[in-house]
Amino acid sequence: MPITTHRTSSQRHSTFYRACGPEDGPLVIMTHGWPDLSISWRHQLVFLGQLGYRAVAPDMRGYGGSSLYSEKHAYAQTEIVQDMIELIDSLGRETAVWIGHDWGSPVAWNVALHHSDRVSAVASLCVPYGFSGHPDSLDYSINRDLYPVEHYPAGQWDYQLHYYENFDAALQEMEENPERVVKLLFRKGDPAGQGQPSATASTRKNGGWFPSTGVPDMPLDTDVVTPEDISTYAKHLNENGFFGPAAWYVNGDANQAYLDSAADRTLSMPVLFVHATYDYVCDTTTTGFADPMRALCPNLTEERLACGHWMAQEKPAELNTILERWLTEVADYPA
Repeated sequence: MPITTHRTSSQRHSTFYRACGPEDGPLVIMTHGWPDLSISWRHQLVFLGQLGYRAVAPDMRGYGGSSLYSEKHAYAQTEIVQDMIELIDSLGRETAVWIGHDWGSPVAWNVALHHSDRVSAVASLCVPYGFSGHPDSLDYSINRDLYPVEHYPAGQWDYQLHYYENFDAALQEMEENPERVVKLLFRKGDPAGQGQPSATASTRKNGGWFPSTGVPDMPLDTDVVTPEDISTYAKHLNENGFFGPAAWYVNGDANQAYLDSAADRTLSMPVLFVHATYDYVCDTTTTGFADPMRALCPNLTEERLACGHWMAQEKPAELNTILERWLTEVADYPA
């Protein structure tokens, strides 16, 4: 079944998206994170489309074919969620199942929190509910045996503070060679990393991501991406730059206020969370990162895959099996 491309535009924003499946099928919207594109959901688009769902994956603002903005505050969650409400409106639908990954997870969570009438069920890969994106609010998600506060005050989230303190330098490092950046990032999980500090915990101490050597030229990990995938990622990052993707990281105060503005943060709809055992930044294995979600989501299903952060691409068959079972048996959302 083919994946088709589309665009919806309003006076405030334009969203490019990919879709698969019958136009009248039950709607599933999947939101990506950093520094990703809608193609990260390619395996799920085809799988869900073949089941009879209308599967939709947008390029988020600042990415790919969607609108770019030159102000950092334009990448706050309030704006991004409004993009998604305009998207579902343009599709002529009242509700959808929303599935997020990485920075797309707070988007899906915030749609569920602030627009629950537009959400039949919500799912997230790797990033649990309650994450605002403010590094000062994440101590509960840090393994202090691995990251003693005197040596790693921000734990594995140190790299996020690098954006706040050295935004232009962070962009310059990434924009030096976007193709090498994405080849370096899109890699399968490594069990050998268990019990070892993540490189992201030393970003500021090291003076940046690649302070002395530049971006290393790593071999392609074909278990996660193809040469064509890397070419697509690099093309858009070369054209658009990293300003938009990086700006998602520096709206912590606004994002926390948006989360806190809800009088009741309970999500009563069906919720799915899929843990990645070898994701050492979004560590839900040795920390309490998932605990707020467990307290606030009474209809929560938890699953786990032995993979790294790029779950949808590393373990597509296993994830698709989980999604199909949850959609039909728990969310009561058959195609």
